[in-house]
Amino acid sequence: MRLKDKVAIVTGAAGGIGAATARKFAREGAHVVLADLDMAQIEAARATLGAGSPESLALRLDATDQASIGAMVAKVKSTFGRIDCLVNNAGITQDARLVKMTAAQFDRVVEVNLKGVFLCTQAVADTMIAQGTGVILNASSVVGLYGNFGQTNYAATKAGLIGMTKTWARELGPRGVRAVVVCPGFVSTHILDTIPPAVMQKMVEKVPLGRLGRPEEIADVYAFLASDEASYINGAVIEVSGGIML
Repeated sequence: MRLKDKVAIVTGAAGGIGAATARKFAREGAHVVLADLDMAQIEAARATLGAGSPESLALRLDATDQASIGAMVAKVKSTFGRIDCLVNNAGITQDARLVKMTAAQFDRVVEVNLKGVFLCTQAVADTMIAQGTGVILNASSVVGLYGNFGQTNYAATKAGLIGMTKTWARELGPRGVRAVVVCPGFVSTHILDTIPPAVMQKMVEKVPLGRLGRPEEIADVYAFLASDEASYINGAVIEVSGGIML
């Protein structure tokens, strides 16, 4: 098991890629901390880790609130004594064309997707530095690489995550802490539920593999990056998109 006895926090773990990542990490032997806003959903996700999985926690987290983040980190440290990996997966969308987007819509997406990642990472950084080891995995998107119609706010945050990750790789790398950003393409999660079938078909046609990604395929990448097998990967931008950027 590649992650045996490691302690990993996964934000946005109530469903989709976050829940799949929690399951994968648990199968690889990690103590997983599932963090999200809805306790009922987090507990349901935790229940899918399976009998015999390493000890885990389900914690309510508002990734935009420093007190909430601090309480989570304190609980993790008091329970497990260390933090080996943080997967910054929490994120939202509030789509609108530039001329229709409100300042409130822009600010909310930035607050969750960008500032939230900053706050969560800042909260665990000292622990990882003291350990001399740790991994920060940030969930960007191919939208952060090429933009997308109606997603000024979302694209800005996902591009911003790439810049933040590279900065942290430089700052934290000398202290033994790696930072890597993953850019998924179109993945079959609830976020796509509102997309009309005709639009969805056009999206799929852009992917050389001819299909949407599965949450488990992104989780597999996170598990590799969190493991010692990826010990020389730092500051990298990992695209997992079925080739949509070709």
